[in-house]
Amino acid sequence: SLTLTPMLCARYLKAHDETRQHGHLYLASERVFDASLAFYERGLKWALRRKRLMLGFSALVLLATIGLFLIVPKGFIPSDDTGQIFAPTEAAQGISFEAMVEHQKAAAEVVRGDPNVEGFMSSCGNRGNNVQGGNTGTLFMRLKPRDERKLSADQIIQELRPRLAQIPGIRVYPQNLPPIRLGGALTRAQYQFTLQASDTKDLYLAAPLLEEKMHGIKGLQDVNSDLQLRNPTAYLTIDRDRTAALGVTPESIENALYTAYGSRQISTIYSPNNEYQVIMELMPQFQRDPSAFQILYVRSRKGDLIPLSAITRLEKTVGPLAVNHVGQLPAVTISFNLPPGVSLGEAVAAINKVARETLPATIQTSFQGTAQAFEASQKGLGLLLLVAILVIYMVLGILYEDFLHPLTILSALPFAGFGALLTLLIFKVELSIYAFVGVILLVGLVKKNGIMMVDFAVEGRRAGKSAEEAIYEACVVRFRPIMMTTMAALMGTLPIALGFGAGAESRRPLGLAVVGGLVFSQMITLYVTPVFYVYMDHLDEWIKRRRHSDAKAPDAPGSPLPAGG
Repeated sequence: SLTLTPMLCARYLKAHDETRQHGHLYLASERVFDASLAFYERGLKWALRRKRLMLGFSALVLLATIGLFLIVPKGFIPSDDTGQIFAPTEAAQGISFEAMVEHQKAAAEVVRGDPNVEGFMSSCGNRGNNVQGGNTGTLFMRLKPRDERKLSADQIIQELRPRLAQIPGIRVYPQNLPPIRLGGALTRAQYQFTLQASDTKDLYLAAPLLEEKMHGIKGLQDVNSDLQLRNPTAYLTIDRDRTAALGVTPESIENALYTAYGSRQISTIYSPNNEYQVIMELMPQFQRDPSAFQILYVRSRKGDLIPLSAITRLEKTVGPLAVNHVGQLPAVTISFNLPPGVSLGEAVAAINKVARETLPATIQTSFQGTAQAFEASQKGLGLLLLVAILVIYMVLGILYEDFLHPLTILSALPFAGFGALLTLLIFKVELSIYAFVGVILLVGLVKKNGIMMVDFAVEGRRAGKSAEEAIYEACVVRFRPIMMTTMAALMGTLPIALGFGAGAESRRPLGLAVVGGLVFSQMITLYVTPVFYVYMDHLDEWIKRRRHSDAKAPDAPGSPLPAGG
C-alpha cells in the first residue's frame, strides 16, 4: 500500500477546479455531509462545555457493558445448516433384532414422508465396534438443497421431533451435527456430561439420580444415558460334582454353547466361482428364549449325550450391557441437546449446579467434546481480550511516546463493546466464539477514530493551541475521513450481519457484533473522545509541573551536600 496507493493517487486524482460542475449525486451527498458536519459541531461544543456530564455517562456505559457481558447468553460454535441430520434411535433393552427392525422401519417411514428430506440411510443392531447393543440404531438424513426448502436444519428437527415421538416402542434423538467436531463420543445427543468413579456400585446408583434431575432442567432436550442396567442376562451355573461324575468337562460345555449361539465355522463349500463358509448354529426360533438350554446336549468322555439341564442351573436376571470407561475409570455418559433459544452457557451452569447438589464426593464429573471445549474457551477469552488491549496500548505508547494519550484512544472500547453486546441481545444471538472474534476485530476498528483525532490534536498543541481548541479543530477537520472509514467498514460487514448464503449462520454473529459496535461507538465516541483528550492533556500538564517543581525543590535541612566542587 505504501507504493501502490501513491501511484494510484497520481494516476486518478485531479487538481481541484472551482469552475468544475459536479453532478447531482455529488452535490446531494455534499449537502448531506455539510448538514451532518454542522450538527456535529453544535453537539461537540455542547459536549466540551459539559465535560463532567460526558465523563459520568462514560462510566455508566462501562458499567452497563460489564452487565451486558454477564447477561448475554454464551455459546461456542453456532449451529450451521450443513444439509444433514443425524438421528440415533433406542428401543427397550433386550429387544429382539426382528422387533428392533420393525420399530426402525416405522421411524424411517416418518422420515420418508418429510418433504425436506432428499434421502436417508437406516440401520440398527450390533455393528462394528458399537457397544450400545442390539436395541440401538441410526437414521442419517440428507436434506434437499437450501434453496429448495423453506426450513433450516434446526427447524426441520423441531418439526420432526413430535412426529417421531408418537412412534411406540422407540425413541429417536435427531440432532444437527456441528460443522466442527471437537472430540467426544458420537452419542445420542450433541453434548456429553461424564461421571467417573472407581466403584461401579456408587457410579450406577448416582448416574440415574442425576439423569432424572437433568430431565427436570428447563432448556434441556433428549436427555439420555449410555448406562443400560436392565439388559436381560442368563447365567448358567455348573454343578461341578455331577459333571465330574458323568465325565463332562467345562470346556465341552463352552464348546456346546458356542456351537449353538456363536458363529462356529465347520466347513467350506467350494464352487467353480466362489467358496461358501458353513456356520453351525441353532435355528432362529430356538435362539430367542433361554429355555432352549434344556434341549442342548453335551458329549461326555465316554461318548454319551448328557442333557445340559442335568448338569447346570439356569438363572435369569438383568445386568449392565457394557461397562464403559473414560481413561482408566468406569464411566457413565449423560448426553443432551439444546432447544432453540437456549445457550450452551446456561445449560453448563445449570448442570454443574445440579451435579454439585446430587452427586457424592466420590464421583468425578466433566464435560466432553464441544461442551468441554466451551468450558475451556470461557476461561481464556477474557484474558485474550485483555492481552489484545494491552498490546494496542503498548504500540500506541511507543508511537506517541506518551502513556496518557493511548488511554484517550482506548476510551472508545467500552462503547464498542456495549454496542456489540446490545446488538447480540436484541437479535437473540449467542456470544459465540465467532462473535468474540468480531469483538476483537472491533477493538482494531474503533480505535482508528481516536487515532485520527488525537494525532491531529497533538500537532495543534505543539503549535501553541489550547487543548480544547486543538481537539475541536481536529474533530472538525477529521470528521470526513472518520465517517468515510466507518462507512467502509460498515458496508463490508453488513452483508455478513444480514446472513446470506451457505454457512451464514456461523458468520452472522461476527457481522452483528461488528456492525452494532461500530454504529453505537461512532455516535458516541465522536463526543466522548474529545472530552477524554482534554482531561488527559490536563493530567499530563499537571504531571509535568509536579516533576518540574520537584526538580527545583531545595534540599531538605540536614541533608548531605552534593559531591563536587
